[in-house]
Amino acid sequence: MKITQLFIDFFQSEKIGGVLLICCTALSLVIANSSLGEFYHHFWMSSIAGQPLEYWINDGLMTIFFLLIGLELEREIYQGELSNVKDALLPIFAAIGGMLVPAGIYLYFNFGTQTQSGAGIPMATDIAFALGILSLLGNKVPTSLKVFLTALAVIDDLGAILVIALFYTKNLIWTNLLISLGIFVLLYSLGKFFKVRNLIPYLIGGIAMWYFMLHSGVHATITGVLLAFAIPYGKGDQTSTSYILQHYLHQPVAFIILPIFAFANTAIHMTGSVSEIIKESYSIGIALGLIIGKPIGIFLLSLFAVRIGICKLPNDLNWKVIFGVGFLGGIGFTMSIFITLLAFESAEIINHAKLIILLSSLLAGILGFLYLKAILKQNYTEE
Repeated sequence: MKITQLFIDFFQSEKIGGVLLICCTALSLVIANSSLGEFYHHFWMSSIAGQPLEYWINDGLMTIFFLLIGLELEREIYQGELSNVKDALLPIFAAIGGMLVPAGIYLYFNFGTQTQSGAGIPMATDIAFALGILSLLGNKVPTSLKVFLTALAVIDDLGAILVIALFYTKNLIWTNLLISLGIFVLLYSLGKFFKVRNLIPYLIGGIAMWYFMLHSGVHATITGVLLAFAIPYGKGDQTSTSYILQHYLHQPVAFIILPIFAFANTAIHMTGSVSEIIKESYSIGIALGLIIGKPIGIFLLSLFAVRIGICKLPNDLNWKVIFGVGFLGGIGFTMSIFITLLAFESAEIINHAKLIILLSSLLAGILGFLYLKAILKQNYTEE
């Protein structure tokens, strides 16, 4: 299996970033529930240009995270796991199953209630956390499993982005949206027809696109993905505009942007009894969706796709391993918290949902690690 240097760099930054996210989240929870808790919370709520700091992190800095996701998706389509339709179908079906089943479980417990809008929360997979846990298994992990999980998580993020665009858009302002999309078309044309390779026009245009998207009603982070596909990919080598930008974004996103997001969004002050919180219908939907829905959905649709012959399982993988990776898919964290902020308006429900996401992601990660550790000791035989 041919692995590009960019994929290796991406995997390395994500796995280390995942460990860093765990540390930042733990530290944030400790501070939020210490004597510094009130100051800590007010710091993230401090006003800048009429909006809290947390707002600029979630709507501004996270756009850069989505830009990196878009660039990685572009790379996967042109040169990676998604470049060959036959190879791409397995992680595509896995991702679809990993989104639909958790959403269905959540709606089973919340349909018709004020919290049904949270159906998108258990659909997400956190790339950094998932790859971080997988990396802890060391050299026992076959390359095809790393590629499968990466492709699955990237497609999963694309699904989450579409969910955000389609279902979490309120008070749409068409003029601003059309201006933003017009800028996207202009930037895309610069690369496609005029062969402009300099990054500066794209970055300036991206900022303008972000501004109008921010004021359109569609979440501004969608700009990151659009900009990624406007930036020319070329041959995908080290001279490619897309390659250069993705290479430079890896470390800032993994070691600065995502840790800041974790600090800002996990400043959760524990109020009330956890035993009472987990009884809430949205808590049950999130927990069961991530811990049970993800592995079942990923496994069943992967199995279905292989059994009907539209794709095949890599020779060095088996169905036990695919099921184990499904648990790692249940690590929602970043994207799940992000969707929570859009799905709910009640600060109490948001905080409680964040807590359940953290606990569920932690449990899913532990189960996935222990299960895969046991399975990977065995010899691989395709079932």
